[in-house]
Amino acid sequence: MTGRPLRADDTFVHRSITLPRTAPETAVLGVVVSIPEPWAQLLVEWRGKCGDPQASLVPPHVTLLPPTEVLVDDRAAITTHLATVAAAHPPFDLHLAGTDTFRPVSEVVFVAVARGVAECARIAGDVRRGPLARPLTFPYHPHVTVAHDVPTDMLDMASAGLADLQAEFRVSSFTEFEQLPDGAWAVAREYPLTGPAR
Repeated sequence: MTGRPLRADDTFVHRSITLPRTAPETAVLGVVVSIPEPWAQLLVEWRGKCGDPQASLVPPHVTLLPPTEVLVDDRAAITTHLATVAAAHPPFDLHLAGTDTFRPVSEVVFVAVARGVAECARIAGDVRRGPLARPLTFPYHPHVTVAHDVPTDMLDMASAGLADLQAEFRVSSFTEFEQLPDGAWAVAREYPLTGPAR
């Protein structure tokens, strides 16, 4: 079984999965570039201020692999695959700048990636191969969600309030997360980027 998408978006939200009793054990994984401090806490605070229920469950991130259901028996192969991907890519600089939205297609306001788009896309494409092969409903667009499925005035507040945000940092790893029964996401493993410079 290759990675199975859970919904037509890349949002790390709680999902109830009902499987037949005879079904093999599964887990829900996601792979991200984590946002470091001091920006991570700022983005969590803004997400909470907007009333987004995911604020305390989902650390700020740029998605590389959306939430994907996998067989627990495939976890060793997935770990090997992700380590191989990380070893093929060098560290890179990421620059976040201002806000944008997916409205009207999706009720999301996000912080835009101004630099590092190509690097995120290359890594994401490699991650979504082998045991994590899966389709995407929309073209890959790296971003940091700050408000999702909240009232319009809250989306507008997030868009205006973070319009001047500037964050620049070095990305030296990506992170595999696993969803817990309560909907929160826990770090499963960090994968250092050790590939040769391009």
